[in-house]
Amino acid sequence: MTQEINACIEGALEVGASEIIVNDSHGTMRNVLLEHLNPYADLISGSPKKFAMVEGLNETFDAAIFIGYHTRMATNGILNHTFHGRIIQNIRINGNEYGEFGLNAGLAGYFGVPVVMVSGCDLLSKEATELIPAIETAIVKHTINRTAAQNKSIQRSHEIIKLKTMEGIKNTNRINPLIIEGPFEVEISFLHSGQADIAEILPIVKRNDPTSVTFNIETIPDVYRYIRSLIMMVGSVV
Repeated sequence: MTQEINACIEGALEVGASEIIVNDSHGTMRNVLLEHLNPYADLISGSPKKFAMVEGLNETFDAAIFIGYHTRMATNGILNHTFHGRIIQNIRINGNEYGEFGLNAGLAGYFGVPVVMVSGCDLLSKEATELIPAIETAIVKHTINRTAAQNKSIQRSHEIIKLKTMEGIKNTNRINPLIIEGPFEVEISFLHSGQADIAEILPIVKRNDPTSVTFNIETIPDVYRYIRSLIMMVGSVV
């Protein structure tokens, strides 16, 4: 993971990036080896974080890059899930389904920041380009099924990530931020009714059916924080 990030950093530096912040975002969010990280980047590490995978991002940034992403839950794609594979079946905003890529890109878009590159499998590339047509995608594996993939070599993966990072940053001006228009009706479907029972405790939430809940909110940052809060509530019991 650290070396794939370094490949991205090297590409960004070669095309003129002056400030780079890496946000460790997987699992406990303590995975990136600081002692091996390119010294020209800062690292945000640890959890919980208010904005999880997009912590530290604001309107002062020119671009965002997502490394090591996957497709949303209940679709094809290697390791497909949405935030928590034992809790979430799907998340809809104003009737449209979003996975981690879409939700994180939407929060970046709220700050006016385009996601210019994402790395992952071939099907993640398809999901990303449906939302951001001009985005660069580093395809480092091809999905066979949810837990099997045909992988590029580590060395070749690093080359692809570096190249696509450079292309994404050079083309920042033609890659639009993902804007999800509000106001927002959010529907979260869980894997079973007991999880929806827990989510329904939060006053803002209304029960939709045995396994899903809805809530209404005005801004994307609040949408994101409520989704994360509900997952943490349910996850603490699971």
